[in-house]
Amino acid sequence: MKRLSHINDKGEANMVDINNKKESKRKATATGTIILSKKAINEIKKEKISKGNVLNTARIAGILAAKKTSDLIPLCHPIPVEAIKIDFDIEDNNINVLAIVSTTNKTGVEMEALMAVNIACLTIYDMIKSIDKHAKINSVKLISKSGGKSGDWKRN
Repeated sequence: MKRLSHINDKGEANMVDINNKKESKRKATATGTIILSKKAINEIKKEKISKGNVLNTARIAGILAAKKTSDLIPLCHPIPVEAIKIDFDIEDNNINVLAIVSTTNKTGVEMEALMAVNIACLTIYDMIKSIDKHAKINSVKLISKSGGKSGDWKRN
């Protein structure tokens, strides 16, 4: 059985030692979807939500979340994030969120990309909850990652 990297020989949780790892260019892409009512979608498109521009606010929240990931997930390393791109694709009854995070570091940015998507979706939810209490966040997942010792990976 493969040993878990965040568990030491005593079975205790610990932060992985990355001292001997080499820096490399790393990138991670994550996606997620928030399912909304047609009314909420229309109000977002028309920028009629009383709290402000939903997608701009969600983008800023996602960027901030990626930068703060190590403050929220106990065993994540603080990583100097070099770029964060967050895009939205509005469909009939949902908004798809895409986050791409990159760095040159000893460890990857998968958690930062996933955090960006989650917080962007939660921000959308927070801004529209008064008109759509049935909104649902779905399918948050890592799509791809590149760099590091384990190399490139892509979801099929």
